[in-house]
Amino acid sequence: MFSSPFDFLALVLAIVAIAFARKAMSQVAVLRSRLDAIEAAASAARPVTPPLTQLQEFEQTLPAAPQVTPPPLPEVAPVAPEAHIEPSTPSAAPPPLPGPAPGLEETLGTRWVVWIGGLTLALGGFFMVRYSIEAGLIGPAVRTMLGGLFALALLVAGEWTRRKENISNIAALPIANIPAILTAAGTAVAFATVYAAYALYDFLAPATAFVLLGLVALGTLAAALLHGPALAGLGVVGAFVTPILVSSDKPDFWALYIYLAIVTAASFALARIRLWRWLAVTTIVFALLWTFPCLQCGPGMVAPHAFHVIAGFLLAALLVVCGFMLGPGGDGEEIEPISSGSLAAYLFGAVMIVLNSAHADAAMICFALLAAGSLVVAWSAPAAAGAVGAAAAFVFIVFGEWAVRRNVDMLVLPGGAIPGMGPSATDGSVSLHLVSAAVFAAAFGVAGFLAQRRFAATRITVTWAAAAVFTPVALLVALYARIAHLDRSIPFAILAVLLAASFAAATEALARRGERPELSPSIALFATGALASLALALTFALDKGWLTIALALVSAGTAWLSVQRPIPFLRWLAAILAGIVVLRIGYEPRIVGDAVGATPIFNWLLWGYGIPAMSFWVGSRLLRHTGDDVPLRVVESAAVLFTVLLAFMEIRHAVNGGNVYRDTAGLTEVALQVCVTLAMAIGLERLRLRRGSVVHDIGAVLLAVFAGLAGVFGLLGLENPMLWSADVGGSVINLLLLGYALPAVLALLLSYAVAGHRPAAYGNTIAAGALILALAYVTFEIRRLYHGPVLIYGETTGAEQYTYSIAWLMFGVALLGIGILVHSQRARLASAAVIGLTILKAFLIDMSTLSGVYRALSFMCLGIVLVAIGWLYQRILFRRQVTAPTPPPPVPQAEG
Repeated sequence: MFSSPFDFLALVLAIVAIAFARKAMSQVAVLRSRLDAIEAAASAARPVTPPLTQLQEFEQTLPAAPQVTPPPLPEVAPVAPEAHIEPSTPSAAPPPLPGPAPGLEETLGTRWVVWIGGLTLALGGFFMVRYSIEAGLIGPAVRTMLGGLFALALLVAGEWTRRKENISNIAALPIANIPAILTAAGTAVAFATVYAAYALYDFLAPATAFVLLGLVALGTLAAALLHGPALAGLGVVGAFVTPILVSSDKPDFWALYIYLAIVTAASFALARIRLWRWLAVTTIVFALLWTFPCLQCGPGMVAPHAFHVIAGFLLAALLVVCGFMLGPGGDGEEIEPISSGSLAAYLFGAVMIVLNSAHADAAMICFALLAAGSLVVAWSAPAAAGAVGAAAAFVFIVFGEWAVRRNVDMLVLPGGAIPGMGPSATDGSVSLHLVSAAVFAAAFGVAGFLAQRRFAATRITVTWAAAAVFTPVALLVALYARIAHLDRSIPFAILAVLLAASFAAATEALARRGERPELSPSIALFATGALASLALALTFALDKGWLTIALALVSAGTAWLSVQRPIPFLRWLAAILAGIVVLRIGYEPRIVGDAVGATPIFNWLLWGYGIPAMSFWVGSRLLRHTGDDVPLRVVESAAVLFTVLLAFMEIRHAVNGGNVYRDTAGLTEVALQVCVTLAMAIGLERLRLRRGSVVHDIGAVLLAVFAGLAGVFGLLGLENPMLWSADVGGSVINLLLLGYALPAVLALLLSYAVAGHRPAAYGNTIAAGALILALAYVTFEIRRLYHGPVLIYGETTGAEQYTYSIAWLMFGVALLGIGILVHSQRARLASAAVIGLTILKAFLIDMSTLSGVYRALSFMCLGIVLVAIGWLYQRILFRRQVTAPTPPPPVPQAEG
């Protein structure tokens, strides 16, 4: 819009001058009223800085004004009125206003008619040939010649109209360019003529037809330089479709790929000259599609396929990649999608060749060359940095497929290996892959580290760092799976340790550059690589069951490292590792399968759950030093989960003889689960008061709820010895003590642990559960005394019913005494509940079932206890509430 910065400055100064002029006109009454709105509008359309002479003339006219006393105003520099402002240079003239949008008539007459006319010309040529064939007017040779002449005429007409427009300075319409449409129709007829001469009349040999069609396509691309993108699209489609039109019993892949290389070069050159991104993308897509059908011809044809992808890769690097060689100019350190995508596309073609050829040596060399080329191009042109990430992913795909598909274990049958099938573990292919893996790991690792100094943009440095970390680790895993067959391997463990040391050194070297905050993500990635390599070393060196332990220890190590090096990603890495360990036990809760062991407590569950639990507790404590966030809560959740699972799994293992997958649970197991759950809930309640963790808060509530459900449905329901046949054991030390008395005590302790820190209803509910369990224990113990270890057998006698009443009554009195001694209202209310239940039993059960002395004693004892309780409440509990009556005031005596 502005030809130079001075024009823009002139416009700004002019706007400021106009503002001051308008303000002066409203303040100084000496200005005449001859300044009308038309002159103001005309001067506002071309505002510039007024000449110095006009400013001086305006200053000289001020004293001649009539004497008017304006209000006091701040002093401003006098400026000329708007009517005196004139443009200083012709370049300050405003640009012309855009014209109105074309109407329907103009659109139809100037655009659609031209398009339809060009299509009609092309169809006319086709229909003329068809009519001549159906009518038998002329022979095949003449038809072919006339078709060629018609195509030539259209091409000449297109060129003539183009030159006439250039001579007459007639600008071609961007959508309906008449010369371009005529030329496009001519090239379409030329394609049809050559193909008809080959396919219909056998006038041309396949090679000749192939060359002529290719020349027409290339000519179309060349003409697109003059006639625009429509012709370029027609040319590139025709060029890549030509090999399909011309078939042969003996395909020549070298001729095909040389032809495609020429077409690709022409298309890329045209796209570069005219900066047509769509043309470059279309060319890449067509060239990549030509790789797939040719791969079906067998793995022995690697050389021409490799030539195809290498040639395309070189042409893309030369002409398409921004900021490299002859490509478009780069836009700073930004990843450009087409630049990166073009290289990645040909890399993908190389990957397909490798996989289709069963990792032939030539295919591997081709892939290695393109991967190295991606690093070289991306090192020089940041626009292609995305190809580095793609290359790293393709390296893993190649070696991962090789590790799985070519594994020697797959060739071993019960009778032994089949002779002659597949390579041995040390054949040439393995040697080539080992060398290639070492080269890839070193190249990506070293280049990724050095790129942290070369580039400044965070996206670029992170891309290089991710490739530097991912590629060596992925290659190490693939080689370990291929050669060591996922068994213990000390050599691979040593390699993993060396790799971890390398990543740690890179992390320290980058961390010392504290003046570059953009390197923080890269530092985190290298630190992640060090920890991942260390975890792999533990996995390689230890048995398979130690993987869970190794990852948990690495999570704790990551938490410690996040304290030493405050990199935010390290906290997330500790959480991610904890999540992986949780998923690992979800897949196999026994950690090591059937090899858990039969020894109670001291078995693989202790190590598989105990060490991770301890690691996560340590990690959460370390992470809490630097804040409370999502990673900390994830690690804390893992710590609580593994602690709970350790207890539950050990209980199942001990009770069920090592079978943790048993589908039933007895009274012993449920009782232990409830006791352990209540104990852990108490511990979490204490811990949350110290640390204020929301994880401990929610965990304590969940454990309490689980214990309550297990008590109701397990202890009092499914495993109730009064309902089902179960041997509870001895007279006093038995399952009743474990299943009801101990849970009652723990529930009572939990209710006091939450008192004053949670809602009163929550604590009272837990206390009510403790009361129910305690009363159940008393009842079941009496039943045990009368019926033996199995409670469901035998008749309930009067003495037993009387014992229940007396025991409940004594239990209620004991609760009342405790409530009085410790001043606990909750205990006194519990006493009232138990005594009330005893009263109901006396009137509903004892009155109907007891007879004789037992009935009398039951009611007599109950009455005596109730009277005693009333006396206690009157004389002890509420005596202090009775106050002495206030003496009446003295009556005043009259004097005298």
